[in-house]
Parts: sequence; C-alpha cells; structure tokens
Amino acid sequence: MRAFKPHLRGLAPYPYASLEAPVKLDQNESPFDLPPPLKEEALKRMARLPWNRYPEIHAEGLRKRLSALLGWPEEGVVLAPGSNLLILALALAAEEVLDLSPSFPHYAHAARAAGTPYRAVPLLEGFGLPLEALLEAFTGGVFFLPNPHAPTGALFPEEALKALAERAEEVGGLLVVDEAYREFSGTDFRALLGASPHVAFLRTFSKAFSLGGIRAGYLLAHPEVAQAVREVLPPFVLPAHTGAVLEVVLENPGYAEEVAAYVRAERERVYRRLLEHPTWRPYPSHTNFLLVRTPDAEEAFRHLLRQGVLVRRQDRYPMLQGCLRVTVGLREEMEAFLRAAFEVAYA
Repeated sequence: MRAFKPHLRGLAPYPYASLEAPVKLDQNESPFDLPPPLKEEALKRMARLPWNRYPEIHAEGLRKRLSALLGWPEEGVVLAPGSNLLILALALAAEEVLDLSPSFPHYAHAARAAGTPYRAVPLLEGFGLPLEALLEAFTGGVFFLPNPHAPTGALFPEEALKALAERAEEVGGLLVVDEAYREFSGTDFRALLGASPHVAFLRTFSKAFSLGGIRAGYLLAHPEVAQAVREVLPPFVLPAHTGAVLEVVLENPGYAEEVAAYVRAERERVYRRLLEHPTWRPYPSHTNFLLVRTPDAEEAFRHLLRQGVLVRRQDRYPMLQGCLRVTVGLREEMEAFLRAAFEVAYA
C-alpha cells in the first residue's frame, strides 16, 4: 500500500502476546484493584456526567489538582490516557530519540512509528548506567531514561542524573526521566532536577495507583515543554470517565502507598527465597517486578505456564539471555510461582 509513509512498512508490533493463566504475573500490574469505596464513588461520578458533552480540552481541572498535590506549576502538567501516549507525543516532537539497551520497548517503537531518528546505548555489565557513553551520545533531541529501570529493576544514582541534566542543557536536549516505578523505590528526583527546563518527568497511575485498565499518566515539565507536548496530543485527549476516576484518586491518594509498601515487602521476601534456588539468579529490584536469569528461559517459561503461572520472557533482548520478568502479585500468587520455580530445580 502506498497510502502510508514508507517508514511504517515492516514496523514490528509492540512485543506482547496475550496468554491466559490462573496466576498472571506478566504485565507489572498492581495485584490490587481500586479500593471498593473509591470505585463506587468513581462510578457515581461517571453516572452524573453528561456523556454527550466533550471533556475539558486539556484536563484543566485535573491539572490544577495535580499541581496542588505535587507542588508543580499547573502550566507544566500534561495529562493523557497512559504515559505511552505521552512517549509517542515526545517521540513525534523530538529531532531524535536516545535510549538505553535493553529498555522499555515502547521508546524504540514510538520513535520508529514517528519516523524519528533513534539510537540506543548498551548498559554496562551488571546493568550499570554507561554514563560516559551517554554523555557523548546525547547531542540533542529527547533521551528517555527509566529510573527505576525496566526491565532490569536497577536504580541509577543521583550523580549520573545530574550529569545528564547538565548535558541536556548544554546541547539543548530534553532528559525525560520515566518514573513509572518510583513508588516502589521511594525516589523522587523533582527537587534534584526539576528546576531545569531541559528535564521532564513521566509518571503513571497504572502501577501503585492500581489503574492499569483506566489508562492515565502525566508529564511534569517546564511550561514551554508541556505546551509543545499538549499541541502534539489531540484535543479533549483525556476521556471524561478517566477524569472522574482520577478526581476520586487524587482526593484519596493514600491507598497507593499501602499498595507500594506491600509490593516492596513481598518483592524482598520473594527475592530472598529465590537466592536459595540452585540454578536461577534473581537481580535486586527497585520496582514491582523481579528479573530472574535462568539456564533456559523458554523451558522455564513453559514449565511455569504448565503450573498455571504466567510470567514475561525477556530473553529476546540484549544482555537478557535466559531472563524472565516476574511481577509481584498477591502472597498466594507468589507462593504458586515459588513452588513452580523450585520444582524446576528438583525435577
């Protein structure tokens, strides 16, 4: 077909295949739904909405609430149905996209869909940040830096972020720190980097806030950057029903810390148990998942699936040979995973 731009020919789909299993640990979701009283209140507010009317053009009311909650200028807040759409908007606007390898695959997918030049710098052995190589490669455009990092679970040091922020200012680029997992690491780099117009922060309601199915994320940036991103996004981008849910959540944000506290404790418990495994190696994590290296990822994945446990293979990515990614779920789900994992060792 010649109707579409040539660069879209052969564009690979996002790397996810849906499978069914009793224990679902493959998508880094919250193990908990929104608390029932909050869900009931959100449904009431949805019912009161005039569904025939468009929502606010750029979610002005919610931006004001987020601004007050986070102490960030309202003009520098951008809301969208998921941070994935914000990543695509940034990739569309960017002169080029810089990434790590391995990393969250949507950065590369968004750049390729946008037709934006794309480069990736490999992580160091042990998943360390290749700071010197990044400082050399970062010559402009947008650099997506997930911190904590996906899919490894690593947390990069403040000093490295400071150096990259200074480099962004030097070359006129934009460092986008993706903090999707910040609640599980207890980190917040806004005070460290937030004064620079060359740094922005991506955040999501999908993880600790238990709203993966609602689709909501936001960008914190300098007002000039935020305005540019809003212009790339379509008008009325945040649906009214998503807005109703977020209203309730922003009035009652405390539950997210309870979710994060549970995940942190369960993550460390499972990590310690896996250290006893004779052939699997878990990596320390600052997220809501664990990266586990096995002798054979396909064999391990299929064994877990036969036992009713679905995890995510990562062995197709550079440096991740033999690796699986395991979301932290409910205690009984993690026990099912551990039973199946140790069955491999003693089969």
